[in-house]
Amino acid sequence: MDEEWEVVSSFLPEGWRELARETGALKGLRKDKSVDALLRTLLLHLACGHSLRETVVRARKANLADLSDVALLKRLRKSGDWLHALCVALFREQGMAMSAAGGFQVRAFDATTVKEPGRTGALWRLHYSVRLPSLACDFFKLTASEGRGTGEAFSQFPVGEGDFVLADRAYSTAAGLHHVVSAGGHVTVRVNTGSLSLRTRDGAPFDLLAHVTTLKRVGSVRSWPVLAVGDGIAVPGRVCAIRKTQEAIRLAQRKLRKEAGRKGKQVRPRTLEFARYVIVFTTFPEAAFSAAQVLEWYRTRWQVELVFKRFKSLAQLGHLPKYDDESAKAWLYGKLLVALLVEKLIRHASTVSPWGYSLEALPAAQRLA
Repeated sequence: MDEEWEVVSSFLPEGWRELARETGALKGLRKDKSVDALLRTLLLHLACGHSLRETVVRARKANLADLSDVALLKRLRKSGDWLHALCVALFREQGMAMSAAGGFQVRAFDATTVKEPGRTGALWRLHYSVRLPSLACDFFKLTASEGRGTGEAFSQFPVGEGDFVLADRAYSTAAGLHHVVSAGGHVTVRVNTGSLSLRTRDGAPFDLLAHVTTLKRVGSVRSWPVLAVGDGIAVPGRVCAIRKTQEAIRLAQRKLRKEAGRKGKQVRPRTLEFARYVIVFTTFPEAAFSAAQVLEWYRTRWQVELVFKRFKSLAQLGHLPKYDDESAKAWLYGKLLVALLVEKLIRHASTVSPWGYSLEALPAAQRLA
């Protein structure tokens, strides 16, 4: 157990112990102020999905900590800033420290289901907003996973004047776009060709496929002024599109065929053709954001999404604190930290060495042992 912790801790960002002290994670810790023991205890809860009560039992048996489940919840709450700082540091290692210059606030919206352990474990949908580049969670909301008003939608989120919102195709509806724009925000969303109806600015039908198929070369980018319409709503904006590489096209089409085969259906030729492109609808001001810049911002959101995909799978494990905002935020950052560590572990195991970690990260005595 100690040997494995040496390996895992070697993947944490530089200065992670100092960050615990700087952010106040150790404040009020009366007994052993071991940063390692604190994080290992938190990871029993966050990475293994144990309840607070089971976590404290396991931590006591492993001689990591002797505390109650209530004390652990308070410790998790105090560690929120620390867990957030660790996430930001790991993102920076991936080159994700985007510049905040320009004075505009970018927010990425997403949602995931959270299944608590056990036969009777509750199933929740967690809606959350992350600010870029700070990665600060500025909003989250729990709803049931089924029923009216529980799905992924922009209406789940408060939007402020001047917010620049990024979201995937699940949010691609005229009503959702109107929710953001009417609040004074701007939005870029991946186009869902099955749920978003588009028209030209003069109200004529907009043939999306005919327009994007004019992009013949890899990396070709174009945009067209359109209206997103539905239920009496008309949101003016642009469609921006880029043609994928041949390999990206092949993978996307293979995924579509595999999913259709699983459901016993055939993929429509139109759907396969759309898979050749990344298509977004945006209300980002054209004077400030070219089509290429809009797509670059969406790419940034997609890079974060790659980690969120790991986060979503890990979020299936764990007891989410449902009645305390600060504890729930800390839980969210903790889950994201686990996702980032998993990504880093896999990356090193696949490309760095046969044993999967860097020898330089471990002390000499441990290496010899």
